[in-house]
Amino acid sequence: MIKYFLLFFLIVSVLFSAAQTNPITVYKKTSVMIPMRDGVKLYTAILTPVGPQRELPFLIKRTPYGANDGLPVDNAMFGITHGFAYANMAEDGYIFIFQDIRGKYLSEGTMQIHQPLIHAIQKGAVDESTDTWDTIDWLVKNIPNNNGKAGIVGVSYPGWLALVGSVDPHPALKASSEQACMGDLFLGDDFHHNGAFRLSYGMEYSYEIEHDHTTDSDFPFSQFDLFEWYKHLGSLKNVNEKYFHDKIPTWNNFVRHPNYDSFWQKNSPLNYISYSQIPQLHVGGYFDQEDINGPQLMYAHMEEKDTFNRNYIVLGPWYHGQWAHEKADSIGKISFGSNTAEWFKALQKKWFDYWLKGIGDGKFEEAYSFQTGSNQWKTYKSWPPKETETKKIYAGPNHTASFNRPVAANGQISFISDPAEPVPYRMLPIEATYGTGSRWRPWLIEDQRFVYTRPDVISFSMDSLTENITVTGNITAHVFASTSATDADWIVKLIDVYPDKDPDNLLMSAYQLPVAMEVFRGRYRKSFTNPQPLVPNKPEEFVIGLHQINHTFRKGHRIMIQVQSSWFPVIDRNPQKFVPNIFEAKESDFTKATHTIYFSAQYPTYVEVPVAE
Repeated sequence: MIKYFLLFFLIVSVLFSAAQTNPITVYKKTSVMIPMRDGVKLYTAILTPVGPQRELPFLIKRTPYGANDGLPVDNAMFGITHGFAYANMAEDGYIFIFQDIRGKYLSEGTMQIHQPLIHAIQKGAVDESTDTWDTIDWLVKNIPNNNGKAGIVGVSYPGWLALVGSVDPHPALKASSEQACMGDLFLGDDFHHNGAFRLSYGMEYSYEIEHDHTTDSDFPFSQFDLFEWYKHLGSLKNVNEKYFHDKIPTWNNFVRHPNYDSFWQKNSPLNYISYSQIPQLHVGGYFDQEDINGPQLMYAHMEEKDTFNRNYIVLGPWYHGQWAHEKADSIGKISFGSNTAEWFKALQKKWFDYWLKGIGDGKFEEAYSFQTGSNQWKTYKSWPPKETETKKIYAGPNHTASFNRPVAANGQISFISDPAEPVPYRMLPIEATYGTGSRWRPWLIEDQRFVYTRPDVISFSMDSLTENITVTGNITAHVFASTSATDADWIVKLIDVYPDKDPDNLLMSAYQLPVAMEVFRGRYRKSFTNPQPLVPNKPEEFVIGLHQINHTFRKGHRIMIQVQSSWFPVIDRNPQKFVPNIFEAKESDFTKATHTIYFSAQYPTYVEVPVAE
């Protein structure tokens, strides 16, 4: 859910004239308030191509971020340029629809973040599915020169809207592409990961969306670097007491529902979406800093009942929504060797051209997956692919790692975890998530050497590889650990360490590239619904999913496992004293603890990886 504002809709909106610079094609913008079944009217911008009239399909994007942003005044003609995310589609002719969802910007009604679909169980109810149905019904009946077919697309929150809009679809809705869609908001996206609360993002985003429904709001921080600001914030209870004053509904839900109770379960798409009712193209990025889990989770969930072969997935080397930009050949210092955005947009056009125009043979691969490290696009008949061998990378003595299971009776390393001095999740400064100069987008590829020497960050490294190793599919960490306290967070990273002197790029020497990272809140080791305190100094196994990757660790590189217990302020500070509700913890609840990671025969810490044949 990025503050997307149609970022991929960066077109220069001017009256059509000879002075225009390199337009691909010319469109006209109009707008209308479309009535919903309950009488609420939604602001809708309509872009139609100028020229000979022909019947064309609709491509719809619904958004909470301002449908009119970047568009000219009504009845203006303007040139579509390459900066438009759907430029290649515009050239061949589509009717583009951008709509403010109810309760945001110019639309009527009220809005609260990510409400579940209820129309099937509550007679007469409205939700984002019914609003999509009503919108398409009006468009087909009232917009001239349409061919009676529509597709829906979106990135981030609009991606979730594309997903739920395809549930109980209007007969004219023929295809959907949810991109960077949120999945379960407690288990793995946006606001929580494995029960650990995403503080900086959760606080800033909920304020942005719900402080003023007519616009997006930046929280008025008093300083630029927010690492110390969040430390001085203290307990999470201070957010309402000092700043929000119970006026941000989503934040209040965080406080009232600290565990995976019926509130979060009912709000999960796993609960109200079952299968693909129309062709669905899921799109996600390995380095998505906001919704890394959603497309992977929803594809797998909907694949279980995909008897009609309508469920597909694309995974690329992208941060949140990067594929919708004009260029996506790298993130920071990590090059992908080609413009992956251009590749994706060609596939996206092929997808909608077939379902909405009948162009092409309709043959799509089940899964398209970019392989980082080798920098190649791969296709698979199933995802994750079945042609892999599961191997285990074990932590070992003297900060080593190998494919060999430990045989020693004893093996462990301890460190002090202090909530007063948490490990930063990226290099300082920590700018406001969407603020000036923010480096939020690329942080998942940041060189981990910035924390490598901290005593509370423990690393286990393999010897240099003598041959390439390609890992494709689900990564799972099994951490055997204990703490002197009654709660603890565990952050595990799988890292590609470049050669000490990289012959390909000297400036990349010894770079520590995280290819998979995740956090787990210890209290939820047995149940996300019923948390339990840890038993002091008792070794326990913590199983942590690190999501899906497709990465080649190249010859001469090393594979590293890294473990730590704080990731601040993207993850809130665990008090390390078990309290029923961390959102109501007192300052006195925050305490130092000694954490121990084990690598013995009885307690072997390892990361499970699917190695491609």
